[in-house]
Parts: sequence; C-alpha cells; structure tokens
Amino acid sequence: MAMVVTQPCIGCKEKSCLPVCPVECFHTSENEPMVYIDPDECIDCGACVAECPAEAIFYEDDVLDQWISYIELNATKSAECPTAHE
Repeated sequence: MAMVVTQPCIGCKEKSCLPVCPVECFHTSENEPMVYIDPDECIDCGACVAECPAEAIFYEDDVLDQWISYIELNATKSAECPTAHE
C-alpha cells in the first residue's frame, strides 16, 4: 500500500507535504499542476497526510471512488517526473 495524491492537489501552491517526506517519494515538474507519489518509494508513513492543506493525500485503500484513477496516475507520472524538492 502507498500514499496517493488526488484531485484536490491540483493547483495547490503550498506544497507543505514535501519537506515531511522521509524518503523524498514526491515527484513533479514545472509543467505539472500537482505532485505525485511514487508507490515503490513510499514507505506508507502517512507524515504527508497531516501536512497536506488540500486534504488530497490518502492511503491507497482509502482513496475515494471518484479518485480511484489517481492511483495509476501517481504511479505513471512519478515515473515520468523528477523528484520534487521544496
């Protein structure tokens, strides 16, 4: 199980979730509207959940039905984008 970033992240500028990640599993680029979590790097610690101002991060098993597609989106986009640094 991994953490998943979902739709409410789109357009969030705060990115306070990034510095709390102990393994730097967030990925993004200048052209991306949100950040993505690499499911292979994520250690499921949940530290990012409390820091997300958009309430957009969920444990994979808790992703709401309307955002299920974000599970695959995070896996795909995290492989395409560089690691995000705050």
